[in-house]
Amino acid sequence: MREQYRSEDFTEKDLAADPMDQFAHWFRQVAGGGTLHEPNAMVVSTADSRGRPSSRTVLLKHYDARGFVFFTHYGSRKGRELAANPCVSLLFPWHPLARQVVVTGTAVRVGREETVAYFRTRPHGSQLGAWASDQSAVIGSRQELVDRYDALVARYPEGEKVPAPPQWGGFRVEPESIEFWQGRENRLHDRLRYTREDPGSGWRVERLCP
Repeated sequence: MREQYRSEDFTEKDLAADPMDQFAHWFRQVAGGGTLHEPNAMVVSTADSRGRPSSRTVLLKHYDARGFVFFTHYGSRKGRELAANPCVSLLFPWHPLARQVVVTGTAVRVGREETVAYFRTRPHGSQLGAWASDQSAVIGSRQELVDRYDALVARYPEGEKVPAPPQWGGFRVEPESIEFWQGRENRLHDRLRYTREDPGSGWRVERLCP
């Protein structure tokens, strides 16, 4: 179960000056290529106050010069862990292109206005689902979850405005390092990592051994 990666050169001269510009360039290529289902899927890894890690896949909903934004239930396992320990890692596993992007940084809650604005764009069923699910909490059966959802359907029929749950919202991951990984032949992969210098002084680029 081994694949030989035959990709084009990926060298320092190919990099944008800012890692978020480089991410935007790669993301446009991935999203426009039609080879990946949900190219915005990313693995979010957190750790609790004792350092015990956990990972799950979530969807990136926005990125800009400030970082990467996703939304969740603040009482979920990741929400609780980020409240206790805001250090976080993101992994974009773009295997069909033999590419990965690995982000390490700090998660901060987005403003309530930003959360509500995004919530308004979600499909009606997803809005109700955010209310029905007490994410990561133990539940007795699937039927219990369905009953909660059905009660919400009766309360908020299609077309009626659903308020954003107070326990639900966004996190922005402010990056401290971003690594761009390109698979190459003979496992001589290209790994170029941006690391943030002192505040206001830009980014340092390092090449890592594969």
